[in-house]
Amino acid sequence: MSSGARQLSRCWWATGDPLMIAYHDTEWGTPTHHDRALFELLVLEGAQAGLSWLTILRKRAAYRAAFARFNPEAVARFDAAQRRALLRNPGLVRNKMKIDSAVTNARALLAVRDEFGSFDAYLWRFVHGAPLRRVRRTPRDVPAETPESQAMSKDLRRRGFTFVGPTICYAFMQAAGLVDDHLVSCFRAGRPRA
Repeated sequence: MSSGARQLSRCWWATGDPLMIAYHDTEWGTPTHHDRALFELLVLEGAQAGLSWLTILRKRAAYRAAFARFNPEAVARFDAAQRRALLRNPGLVRNKMKIDSAVTNARALLAVRDEFGSFDAYLWRFVHGAPLRRVRRTPRDVPAETPESQAMSKDLRRRGFTFVGPTICYAFMQAAGLVDDHLVSCFRAGRPRA
């Protein structure tokens, strides 16, 4: 990492580990509009529940390989034998409910896509098609959930999705750029990359 990169002001959580810094600098808060990328973030945020995001970032390549590069059609077809194999994969969070959730959510995503044309079109309705930008001066200003994440959570659960509580949904919204929660002191604040 160059000394210039180290001198940039970043959000409080994006310090120390190069993987976290790279994720913050290039992905987190970037408006995401591809169904596979959105599905990936939804699965990873669900897998992260109770764990650190760094743990999930370190397992991301294994997740991509194990979950057919997050192709929802392929994941929706995973049978019981494939799920058991995933539970033996040391590169994943080996939690049966989280593995089952990825398959359940792939199936639910396909139904949403049939109804709305894309998972992207469905999700971005919760923020009226544009990232929500609010002033965040300190970590205390960043909520764990919002009315938008509560609405998303409620509707996703109604449609059969799992591991989509309001806190997971808000983390997903932050990751996918539906909200810009970079602190105002961060070099990425208000400047999402496409």
